[in-house]
Amino acid sequence: MAKTGAARSSARSTRKSRRWPWLVLALLVIAAALFAWYRTPITGYANVSSAYAARVACSCRFVAGRTLEDCAKDKLAGMELVSLSEDEDAQSVTATFPLIASDTARLRDGYGCVLDSWDS
Repeated sequence: MAKTGAARSSARSTRKSRRWPWLVLALLVIAAALFAWYRTPITGYANVSSAYAARVACSCRFVAGRTLEDCAKDKLAGMELVSLSEDEDAQSVTATFPLIASDTARLRDGYGCVLDSWDS
């Protein structure tokens, strides 16, 4: 009788160990589906936030004459991931949302700061 109990216990542990790969696979499929579902809105928000940050920071830096560090304080809530960099010679500011979007705004005479993608 003891062997039968041990055999049952062994069979149960074998079944449980077989479930783990399927559980991990199911979780990966769910995560991939969620990523695919939310990818478009996330990309849209990233494009808008990087374009907005570039244009506002360019105006702040080259029209108002403030430092880029001071202009970075003006970013709206929710834009913490957007980073700013400037090119003093080209009078431009680039805003980057990591791995998704990047936009550059440049100072143009008579127009103020204009996004490069709109400049063409």
